[in-house]
Amino acid sequence: MFYIDSINTDPCFNHAVEEYLLKNTQDEFFMLWRSDPCILIGKNQNAYAEINVDYVKAHNIKITRRITGGGAVFNDLGNINFTFITNKEKDAPINFEQFAAPIIAGLRDLGVEALFSGRNDITIDGKKFSGNAQHVYKNRLLHHGTLLFSGNLTDLSSALNPDPLKFQDKSVKSVASRVTNIGSHLKMPMTVLEFKAFLTRHVRNAYGITQTYAFSQNELVEINKIASEKYANWDWNFGHSPKYAFTNTKKFQGGMVQFNLNIDKGIIKDIKLYGDFFGELDIADLESKLKGLRYDEADVQKALAQLDIQKYLNNITIEEFLLGMFA
Repeated sequence: MFYIDSINTDPCFNHAVEEYLLKNTQDEFFMLWRSDPCILIGKNQNAYAEINVDYVKAHNIKITRRITGGGAVFNDLGNINFTFITNKEKDAPINFEQFAAPIIAGLRDLGVEALFSGRNDITIDGKKFSGNAQHVYKNRLLHHGTLLFSGNLTDLSSALNPDPLKFQDKSVKSVASRVTNIGSHLKMPMTVLEFKAFLTRHVRNAYGITQTYAFSQNELVEINKIASEKYANWDWNFGHSPKYAFTNTKKFQGGMVQFNLNIDKGIIKDIKLYGDFFGELDIADLESKLKGLRYDEADVQKALAQLDIQKYLNNITIEEFLLGMFA
């Protein structure tokens, strides 16, 4: 495994680095990076439903869509992102906790009792400071997560505009009431860069990483091309968020799903599925298989029965899917 220390704070560039390494190499990597103020949207989310548009514009906060599932997260220079890119055995189950483990161990070395919680979070005293997400490409796996160290919680709670459905079972009044900064729990003060250096040493020791990877000029050209043509592109970040005639949102054990359908004369002309769910296969493939069907529960159920829905919507059943689509 190689270590990459990215000093570039453009989220488009760092996501492009991840995608380039995932799809064009067979080596394994660990990377730490930071971002200028931005909101990172999950691959399957409706961007407009996740942000406070006026606040984001007023504070020049960038919006970038990831290739991983999960929910929207706020980043600034008080946040550290960590990335693991590894080779994956065929049919190996999704496992978030194994990549969170070295992070948790490092925090415990600093006297902070962090716990893996729920589907993909790491918490301190029940408050979230890290969200994790994954993407599978052939025999390769990308896992990345956030580490809120000294982030601006006012910007975090103001820039994000979460669907109340996400929090209906939490009895909370705001995002800020559910999150915390790692720095406020340390016994000895550290800056964010000191913490980054500590975490680098800890994870490198845990994995026996001795080599640092340096990009060639040709690789940087390709990475910058991906950054500009995809991650900085309006079509990628917002083009997946059109308006539809029918919208319904349901929260399941496997995550939240927003159903958006355009129905004409009883036929599904278009369907888009957004949410913070996870899946190994591209949700666009499932959407394409539902287009052209009658908007009839029996017809849709028959089509879904021919698929492994868990590959698209992990831990969400056909019955739950139908409940959301026909409620």
